[in-house]
Amino acid sequence: MNGDKQRPSLTWKARGDLISRPWAGRTRTYDLIKEVTIGFVVVALATLGLAAVFGSPDEPSVTFRSWATSAPVDFATTATAELGGTSDTAQYGPPYNHTPDATQTLGPLDLQSLSGVRLPVDTARAFVLGPLETMPGPTPAIRRWNTATPAQKAAWIDAYSKALGADKGAALPQARLAYGPVPDLIGNLSRMARSGALDGALANRDGSSGLNRTSAILFLGDGQYFQNLAADQHLTGDQWGMMNETGNTPGQSWLWLFSLFYQLPPFSSAPNADLVIVLILGLLTLVLALLPFIPGLRTIPRWIPLHKLVWRDYYRRRVPRG
Repeated sequence: MNGDKQRPSLTWKARGDLISRPWAGRTRTYDLIKEVTIGFVVVALATLGLAAVFGSPDEPSVTFRSWATSAPVDFATTATAELGGTSDTAQYGPPYNHTPDATQTLGPLDLQSLSGVRLPVDTARAFVLGPLETMPGPTPAIRRWNTATPAQKAAWIDAYSKALGADKGAALPQARLAYGPVPDLIGNLSRMARSGALDGALANRDGSSGLNRTSAILFLGDGQYFQNLAADQHLTGDQWGMMNETGNTPGQSWLWLFSLFYQLPPFSSAPNADLVIVLILGLLTLVLALLPFIPGLRTIPRWIPLHKLVWRDYYRRRVPRG
């Protein structure tokens, strides 16, 4: 016994009497509705003010309609490359196609080929011929293209691509015998894009009801229009890296690690930069995950006790072990 008197506990009846006893202290009126209204107005004004000063611009969505209207020659050039199988997507390799020697390798390591062609994309069929078949009109040109030999198709594409590159205006080259059905195909696709129908045709290509945007993104990425928009908003790799929003607002924090290596030699000019950077980030992630088990590295906090500076209040109050 330490001699301390135990405080008597109240019985249930005594507690009930205490609770039911009327309040004899000071009171004041309190308008809950007024308080909530004032709080909502203050928060709303603060939110609108901060959004006006620090908010990102609400840029309109990039569509094929805006592309074909604002940069018709670039759209036609990209569509011609898709039709001829010379675009970046057409020559990417797995997981889109079986393009020979397209994969990035590091010695015998070829991770890109391990997945195989899991998302097959025939750019001529997916981006040009398929959408055109949903519209009335270009059937003769499509039939002529389908019945031509690969050599004839290549000659038509080469001649029309040179004409597109030589013409610096906004109008597309006029039809000529050397171009075959290519001017009709590209012209009809351009009109389809300007009408807005191409966006819907690509979005519903695989029956996903517009949820799968892979085809549209690949097509957009092959042209210069989308890249120019990114450069205008300072969103390219040598400006800000990968972003979640437009303007000067950085995106997801984990993306800067990948973007950083692409700006440094020798990765900036390496043909297998994607593979090398993924391996480096994978190795660094593995080291971070196994840090508590790696001798030497796990004792760095003891050598450089920055954590004691962060949690200085805790270490100031901690009783030394004795």
